[in-house]
Amino acid sequence: MTSIASKKVLIGASAAAIAGYLIYRTSCPRYRNKMVDQSVLDKLDAGFKKLQEANNCHSLLKKYLSKDVFDQLKTRKTAMGATLLDVIQSGVENLDSGVGLYAPDAESYTLFKELFDPVIDDYHQGFKPTDKHPQSDFGDLSTLVDVDPNNEFVVSTRVRCGRSLKGYPFNPCLTQGQYQEMEDKVKAQLSSMDGELKGTYFPLTGMDKKTQQQLIDDHFLFKEGDRFLQAANACRYWPTGRGIYHNDAKTFLVWVNEEDHLRIISMQKGGNLKEVFTRLVTAVKTIEQKIPFSRDDRLGFLTFCPTNLGTTIRASVHIALPKLAADLKKLEEVAGKYNLQVRGTRGEHTESEGGVYDISNKRRMGLTEYQAVREMQDGILELIKIEKSL
Repeated sequence: MTSIASKKVLIGASAAAIAGYLIYRTSCPRYRNKMVDQSVLDKLDAGFKKLQEANNCHSLLKKYLSKDVFDQLKTRKTAMGATLLDVIQSGVENLDSGVGLYAPDAESYTLFKELFDPVIDDYHQGFKPTDKHPQSDFGDLSTLVDVDPNNEFVVSTRVRCGRSLKGYPFNPCLTQGQYQEMEDKVKAQLSSMDGELKGTYFPLTGMDKKTQQQLIDDHFLFKEGDRFLQAANACRYWPTGRGIYHNDAKTFLVWVNEEDHLRIISMQKGGNLKEVFTRLVTAVKTIEQKIPFSRDDRLGFLTFCPTNLGTTIRASVHIALPKLAADLKKLEEVAGKYNLQVRGTRGEHTESEGGVYDISNKRRMGLTEYQAVREMQDGILELIKIEKSL
């Protein structure tokens, strides 16, 4: 309800002034706080109670969503319509989540900062609210190496980054039209790729079974059904606006509108990290020529999941370290000393296949793209050295 003082201000005001005031009312947190539906508040209260009563839940969401923080945030709503429910619903549904929250749009990182900031600080091993992510720097690519020149341990090497298109919300707030619009923009820019990056775009909509099977066989095809993303309301309008691009050599890949707007991936057999990262850098710079990315001065590149901010770089190898991996806890402990993360062969929430593990850099914030990749390189070299000494 408009106050008496506000009514007095509006009397005799120009149309432009009134419009400006109304915009202020819908963007100012003081007014926006009154706009959350009661049904959403009821779901939030039920979800918070479920989270607090779950003794087997060890997520960062549960760790940092105290009653005080919950009460502060539950009535807030972003300009694009996202509420705290959009942020926490996946972690409430999946009590085995490691993190348990997503950002429905870029503004969520600031509007719900009382929750996001401590989670980001914890996950990224020290990135406080006063810290600022450095400017992008891909570094001197000539200083990177082949981590396994004799092909003794490393099966393959992969570097990927996430990107969000500036001006668009993230998955839960996207309309069907926005999915299609983004796909059209990205497809147009990918079609301009030449040289090593030249390839083909495959939309998921209307994909024939032969193409689908080939992409599955190549381990390229992402699928609907991830329960963490489903619970986050990130799979609406599937498969509209989703697709996959790969170059002719199948060493460069772009996922369109899977978890993030873009997942840009460079990969190849063996351990030549220098070649893999150089290809990724070339691709990112080419795409960015026509498509502006969403970036925050403090948090770096913004994406759907708070684990994937800053550089958004995940550099990984599929590697067999049979002596170290004989004791998985020992492997994880040693890897942790070098800020590396150990996953199953097919990534998060999977098991090792044939003794092969996916090992990657864990830190993505507070350091440059080059430093993130170099941290992975140096850590893998140390793990191989330890394996050889056992």
